[in-house]
Amino acid sequence: MSKTPTIVKKIQKYKPHEIKWGFDTDISYSQISVYKECPMRWSLHYKDKIRPFTSSIFTIFGKAIHETLQHYLTVMYEESTIKADILDLKEEFEDILRKEYQKEYKNNNGAHFSTSLELNEFYEQGLLIIEFFKKNKNKYFSKRGWHLVGCEFPLVINPDQYHPSLWFLGYLDLVFYHEPTETFKIIDIKTATWGWGAKMKKDPMKQLQLVFYKKYFAQLFNVPLDKIEIEFFIVKRKLYENTDFYISRIQQHIPASGKVKLNLATKIVKEFIEEVFDKGGKIKERKFKATPSEKSCFYCPYNQTKHCKVGVKKKEYVTKKTN
Repeated sequence: MSKTPTIVKKIQKYKPHEIKWGFDTDISYSQISVYKECPMRWSLHYKDKIRPFTSSIFTIFGKAIHETLQHYLTVMYEESTIKADILDLKEEFEDILRKEYQKEYKNNNGAHFSTSLELNEFYEQGLLIIEFFKKNKNKYFSKRGWHLVGCEFPLVINPDQYHPSLWFLGYLDLVFYHEPTETFKIIDIKTATWGWGAKMKKDPMKQLQLVFYKKYFAQLFNVPLDKIEIEFFIVKRKLYENTDFYISRIQQHIPASGKVKLNLATKIVKEFIEEVFDKGGKIKERKFKATPSEKSCFYCPYNQTKHCKVGVKKKEYVTKKTN
């Protein structure tokens, strides 16, 4: 195992600002994304704290895959590839999947939100992802000059000097450092059914997640922006059959993160803070309006409930999409 660079050691010793509940207020990429889609939805969740059950087989599957791959990579970089290869990832994945389902089952007042058939289908698909990842890891992760800075790396920073009690909070799935080029790479793991198509790759808010992380990582550790790379690492549950070309179970997507995107991220955060919070960091006492659309309403847990009657009905959305 190669010697850990000084800069990596320094960052690994970083102790994030401890959020003081009751005084500090945390914001996140998720909050900003929800607000951009519909301020009323944001208000119901974060201001009124109306939290309907939203977990699903997709969310627990995603968590299980994340933790399994992160564990493998931690052992691979901090110990050895040989030790990583002998890990029983299948058992670990199954254990996490079961525990997460049981936890969310209790949170749902003892009501099932999936079936044994569906759970088994997702479990089998997870095993295929893990098998493919282990066989092809060297295509995506090299140890030659690379060091693992951390998994689920906490990023806590004040995004606006005029709102000192506001703190941006994020957790970076994977952070690497390439010693020969003195470059960092921030990777976000995504699970998807078929992968990302052109529409997903062009979704502006989805791309900005890693732009936010790049911007704040650079500020927090005084790293030049041109020394930080970002990447979405997408694993697919399903593959198209009967095609004439090879399809990988892993897809990589590098979003644009130049000056234009960084300025856009800065603008979006500034607007969010000014519209939502007063100078003391408290949520403004005002009505947050609904901005219904097919995209935002389809997955909104408040749509067509007593909390929101103005949203686009799901059946209307599905009918329109399938005709």
